[in-house]
Amino acid sequence: MLSGADEIYLAVGATDLRKGIDGLAIMIQEHFALDPFSKKHFVFCNRSKDKLKILEWAGTGFWLHYFRLEKGSFKWPDGKSEAISIDSRQFRWLLDGLTLDEQAAHPYIKERLIV
Repeated sequence: MLSGADEIYLAVGATDLRKGIDGLAIMIQEHFALDPFSKKHFVFCNRSKDKLKILEWAGTGFWLHYFRLEKGSFKWPDGKSEAISIDSRQFRWLLDGLTLDEQAAHPYIKERLIV
């Protein structure tokens, strides 16, 4: 879905999704002490856990992606306002309705040797 990001950050807990690009960028900069102009994707979720906004810097401007589930909710991590880094695999799990530390998933293979 999203490409070119060095990292993906989730804003833990609920975010007021009435915020637009400027409000989310300020939140990234001031609350999380991260750079909204970096090659990172910043993902936010509403209180009902059925909507996401993703802020992405494209070099000349921001993209603001919006996703709404028609049924169900995301297994979004609760907690205090913080940003956690996840990989693209965990992000796909989240979009598919799984938890970030899905125990039933196949382990990621790091070895690159054919025997």
